[in-house]
Amino acid sequence: MDYTKYQSQEGFNLPELPKEAKEKLEAMKSKLDKFSKAITKENKDIMGVALLPPSRINPDEKLPSEEVEKLKKRINVLVVIDVETKKDWMQLREGIINRTIKKAGEIDENIFVTVMDVAEIRENCFDAKYEILDMIAAGAALYDPKDFLGALKISTVHRGMVLKKFDKYIVSYVAVGSLFRGDATSNDIDVAVVIDDTDVKKMTRVELKDRLMAIIHDMGYQASQITGVKKAFHIQTYILTDFWDAIKDANPVIYTFLRDGVPIYDRGVFMPWKLLLKMGRIRPSPEAIDFQMDMGERLIQRTKGKMIGIMGDDLYYAILNPAQAALMLYGIAPPTPKETIQLMEEVFVKKEKLLEKKYVDILAKIRKYYKDIEHGNVKEISGKDIDELLIAAEDYIKRIKKLFEQIQIRRDKESIEDMYKNVMGVVEDALKVSEVKVDAKSNIVNLFKKNLVEEKKIFPENYLEVLKTVIDTKNSAKTKTLSWPELEKIRREARGFIKSLVEYIQRKKGYELDRAKIRFRYGDKFGEAILLEKVAFIINDIDSQEKEITKAVVKDDGSLIGLEKSSLEEFEKEIMKIEMPKKVFIKEKIFESLRNLFGKDVEVLLNY
Repeated sequence: MDYTKYQSQEGFNLPELPKEAKEKLEAMKSKLDKFSKAITKENKDIMGVALLPPSRINPDEKLPSEEVEKLKKRINVLVVIDVETKKDWMQLREGIINRTIKKAGEIDENIFVTVMDVAEIRENCFDAKYEILDMIAAGAALYDPKDFLGALKISTVHRGMVLKKFDKYIVSYVAVGSLFRGDATSNDIDVAVVIDDTDVKKMTRVELKDRLMAIIHDMGYQASQITGVKKAFHIQTYILTDFWDAIKDANPVIYTFLRDGVPIYDRGVFMPWKLLLKMGRIRPSPEAIDFQMDMGERLIQRTKGKMIGIMGDDLYYAILNPAQAALMLYGIAPPTPKETIQLMEEVFVKKEKLLEKKYVDILAKIRKYYKDIEHGNVKEISGKDIDELLIAAEDYIKRIKKLFEQIQIRRDKESIEDMYKNVMGVVEDALKVSEVKVDAKSNIVNLFKKNLVEEKKIFPENYLEVLKTVIDTKNSAKTKTLSWPELEKIRREARGFIKSLVEYIQRKKGYELDRAKIRFRYGDKFGEAILLEKVAFIINDIDSQEKEITKAVVKDDGSLIGLEKSSLEEFEKEIMKIEMPKKVFIKEKIFESLRNLFGKDVEVLLNY
């Protein structure tokens, strides 16, 4: 039992206690826990045990000092039982009272026990006696397996918040559903608030209902936070005029509400309705009876419509969407429904031989039903037909799941092959830009280890392990299936490996490329010529945002001929073709070519 909650409840706030008092409270807690466990172990009819607030001492009453001291020491405990439906409920109740009082005396003479049946609490509410609810709300539960006390606590706390804010408008606050049933096993707590809208002048009744409902629901959330009750707390809000119309129209929900509801606040409206219903004085109008009769036929037609809807939408898309997903996993863009059937047969049945044709036939059959319903050719469908198609659809879904696994295994093998090729290719390129000759692919690992890991120490030793893992994965792909996490880990490591080697290659190529550049100035502009073996690319103005690029053939004597317009894209493609820019020797003829292009005052820049 959390005694701090008991102290902090509204209406029972204690000041900061001295150490001695706290020790007494802790001792009391231990005794109450012992008492609660003892009586609930012996009595299965006990629904809850609660510690109630201390007894109030009226200063106007002239009580003997001994009596006052006794009241101050009293520990009030409520024991809630549920025996109203039992055959010998009177004897059971008396037996529980005697045993609990005896056990309380054995543990501590100051424990004062009150035993109440659920029916007794309910009758108190019918008689507008809500004191016990207020005491439960201000107390703390010691034993509450069905959350009965918790439900009363949150409802009472919420009721207090609602009345404090909207006392003028609240007609009744009613506990509905299973709250006051001893056999209640619901995970929800349901209450209803009836709002008086008969004197509304400044707004419409709907506006009043919506405004109050929003605030009342927010208060419900606050009440849940305050009390710590975990069950879902549902609040229904009714306005009085609609409520009365629902009674006249024989609304079954409202009839049930009146029959089973228990008011935990009422301004003399709910209970008269409840008693009039019990007396048989509230009867539905002839129109309401006819409406309820007609409702039966309408609901049958609605049921038939739902069965058509199951075929027309739910079942059709339940098998169509997985088929489209399988095709997308295979690598085909999302097809139309009609194309889906055709592609399923062509790709998975005929080409890949991964799927049996009967599953495509199931898809085609259900699609035909769907189209017949859409065109009005089928207006009714039997439950037997739906059952048969459901069985076929479930079998189909299981098979498509297996197809997914088959496709994924193939994709994994393909991705392993691609990963291997990319890794080996980038290692070979890294060796080439490092001027290491690659005689055979079988020697790549040793060359990488010797030149780039051990001697030059360009890459750490764990990169060698990544390379070996990728090779081992590729070699064992035919005989060993890796789990998704294992394969994803290898892919992630391979992506990091490739990224690092590509950056190294780009830096090496970029460095050599810089050595192949000639920077020159003409007038107030700066240009650049990049010599790539047999071709040169010339950027006329390197400071311009829209760079004008031309290209020319480089002759053996260094001169440039065949000048024509080019582009940045063509320049980048040409760079990518070159494994490693070769050393460029600048000959006199290149200067003559630049003078012819940009004028005699062209100047070549060094150390820029």
